[in-house]
Amino acid sequence: MKNLFVVLILLALVTPVFAQNNSENRDAIYYTNVPVERIIPVQTGYIIQYRTGSNILGTIGIPADWLSDAGGSAEIIRLPTASDWPTMSVFYVNGKFSHLRLYVHPAKSHRTWGNIAIGTNVDRFFVDKESFEIQR
Repeated sequence: MKNLFVVLILLALVTPVFAQNNSENRDAIYYTNVPVERIIPVQTGYIIQYRTGSNILGTIGIPADWLSDAGGSAEIIRLPTASDWPTMSVFYVNGKFSHLRLYVHPAKSHRTWGNIAIGTNVDRFFVDKESFEIQR
């Protein structure tokens, strides 16, 4: 019985040392959340107008192929009808873009959903399909 007690005490002393070594391997994950002013669906994806930290209106495009996969780079989440204004959360891992979540109002008749004239060139919003840089 004494031997079992000694082994348990040694195990309790050694286990935290190994647990600390595992925590050093974690990635640095952070996100930026911005309020969305307008969501404009287009054939190539979504054009998002949002407010920056200095209250300037920024515009960026989310390519449609980012939304097609379960493990894609973007996700649209429909908010409950009584919730606040739509937002966009952009996630970074070790300083590089990882993915984004766009929280939208479920009714397309809501004033945050917009449209654009047919034939308007929107290619300038979809230049870089590998990264996603928002103004802060």
